[in-house]
Amino acid sequence: MDNKERIAAIVRKVSNNSALPDPDESLFDSGFLDSFALPDLVCELEREFGIKIPDSDLNPRKFESMTRIQSYLESRM
Repeated sequence: MDNKERIAAIVRKVSNNSALPDPDESLFDSGFLDSFALPDLVCELEREFGIKIPDSDLNPRKFESMTRIQSYLESRM
């Protein structure tokens, strides 16, 4: 499973939604995630990818879309 599929699986799990938005679509504006789901998303990303995301990076803009999540993760690994 590649990183895109891993991210998609996490978004599905956290959002409780089997559908997925386009890779560049806002996960927040589309209703997949809200600010309360952000910590859950980050926790799942940390577990899946074996990284630690600092509190200073807990900004919805960094996790706005699946494309941004992928770029962020690639910069951390």
